[in-house]
Amino acid sequence: MLVRIVKLTFKTEHIAEFEKIFKASKTIIRDVEGCVSLNLLQDIADPKIFFTYSHWQSEDHLNAYRNSEVFKTIWGKTKILFSDRPEAWSVHKKQ
Repeated sequence: MLVRIVKLTFKTEHIAEFEKIFKASKTIIRDVEGCVSLNLLQDIADPKIFFTYSHWQSEDHLNAYRNSEVFKTIWGKTKILFSDRPEAWSVHKKQ
């Protein structure tokens, strides 16, 4: 099982737009083959910072999603709202 954590920092004026995009996309992403779960987290100290936290059956499943039209469409709408470069980590859950 692979855990993917992505840090997204938005311009304050685009937070509501991002939340709307996520709400419309979350079920589609969760239904992608290999996606076990997907959650959205918001930083307590800085509400412009969000994290997506997802579990994937394998790195191959994650990469298939990242190369899909679904991802390209969602990412295209999202990346224009950033105030900083996104950061991403793929990790394994340990105990």
